[in-house]
Amino acid sequence: MTREEALGSVRASVENANLVKHMLATEVVMRALASRLGEDEEAWGLTGLLHDIDVELTDGEMTQHSMLGSDLARELGASEEMVHAILAHNQGHGIALETRLDKALFCADPLTGLITAAALVRPDKKLAGVEARSVQKRFKEKSFAAGADRGQIAGCLELGIELDEFLQIGLSAMKGIAKDLGL
Repeated sequence: MTREEALGSVRASVENANLVKHMLATEVVMRALASRLGEDEEAWGLTGLLHDIDVELTDGEMTQHSMLGSDLARELGASEEMVHAILAHNQGHGIALETRLDKALFCADPLTGLITAAALVRPDKKLAGVEARSVQKRFKEKSFAAGADRGQIAGCLELGIELDEFLQIGLSAMKGIAKDLGL
């Protein structure tokens, strides 16, 4: 599967532009994490890109979300490791996070929301002016971007990456595609 094929499938399955942006953000954060950890950047990026491909197809039904998505990823040619990470990122299924890919996707997913929210509260609503220390400050504010699960984000420690570095990796990665994210 090529990135173009994966992105085409995402665009065919997802109408919500903000959800597509979230998936693009997760892709770029996953690529950056793979680079930092010496993993396969293409596989990790594609996993991030595809992880929420079924949200609209399942009408947001969390008991089905990621089950269909993992099947769709498999049909596109994703490896079983990628398929497992997509399935396991929805902890509602009770599937253990086993590999570094599983753990990376699980903690990168909510990080993109936290960083996006940090940009959106700025007067210019742009990532360019967001600094890692402001994301760190916002991380500590439980009511800020309340949907961005801090426990999930802190799972970066299981990857051997300290929280401050993880926030910086995510922010830098997302700044690299700020135009695509509309930020």
